[in-house]
Amino acid sequence: MSSPSHSPTTITSLPMTRPTIADVARVAGVSKATVSRFLNHRDKLLTKDIATRVEVAIATLAYSPSPMAQALKRGRSRLIGLVVADVTNPFSVAVLRGAEKACQDAGYLLMLFNLGNDSRREIEAIEALTAYQVEGFILNTLGRDAKAAAAAARHGKPVVLVDRRHHGMQADFVSLDNAGAVRLGAGHLLEAGYRELLFISEPIKNVSSREEREAAFRSFISESAASVAGLQGRTFESAADDLQALDEALCGLRQRAGSRLPAVVSSNAVVTLRVVASMARLGWQFGSDVGLVGFDDTEWSPYIGPGLSSIAQPTDELGRIAAGCLIERLKGLELPPRQILLSGRLVPRGSSVRAVT
Repeated sequence: MSSPSHSPTTITSLPMTRPTIADVARVAGVSKATVSRFLNHRDKLLTKDIATRVEVAIATLAYSPSPMAQALKRGRSRLIGLVVADVTNPFSVAVLRGAEKACQDAGYLLMLFNLGNDSRREIEAIEALTAYQVEGFILNTLGRDAKAAAAAARHGKPVVLVDRRHHGMQADFVSLDNAGAVRLGAGHLLEAGYRELLFISEPIKNVSSREEREAAFRSFISESAASVAGLQGRTFESAADDLQALDEALCGLRQRAGSRLPAVVSSNAVVTLRVVASMARLGWQFGSDVGLVGFDDTEWSPYIGPGLSSIAQPTDELGRIAAGCLIERLKGLELPPRQILLSGRLVPRGSSVRAVT
């Protein structure tokens, strides 16, 4: 009995990696230019047979054009670069979320570069993101490297600054109204009866938002002392690697206060956590031993001690507005650099209310 005859079958070796336009051309037996014509909906220039062969090859290889490659051919990547000083800071994460939503709504993707609080990497971040053909930058950096501004300008891409200014960089700037927020928090402590205040910040020099908040605190104390008897205020810079110095600063605060009520204004969520840890080491309670109002209303603020009083920043709105400003520039808007300051919101909790003992 003769074996059934079978028509010969051609087995095409499929690439293990992502298929390319060259692979499609090889399987279809045509040139890459022909495949490109098909992909760009110019198949009217092709015969029906060739168009069918290209279509079958694309289906066989499960080929899909690279969005990046297509965008670059059109001269647009639809990418926006976001550089943040410290992605572990809740403020940066919240701004990132707002910016990402706005970019997504406008058809852009966001690429993140985290500096890890190393200002020496600011130029590296700009150069790296430029290599990915980002169309513009949103910068929430330390702002300490003047060369970073020159690097951004050299590439001729629009820039929007968030929270921190870059000296010498002409760009849109979106931020919290730092002076107003400090007055809001310190004024609340004053109304609650606290008379010895300590403003605690991360190292201040050359970081504009920290400089603005510290200057606003000093100004508030100077202006209020004339009408509020016994009011005193100082500032302290907290370093991440010197916990003992923070403990000593808080002990000094209580000692200076004497019979008056002592309180802390912490400049961001990172500092607030350090103060929380210091209070635990000292065995003190918020409200009864030391009052506190901190910048950034985090998810954990209501659950520490009697609840931490906070200045809530409109982080989502900051991110959205920053992305919106940049997208407007990408669409051709030409205006002098804009400055947009948003108001903070006081969220009072037990840490700024003197506990009854």
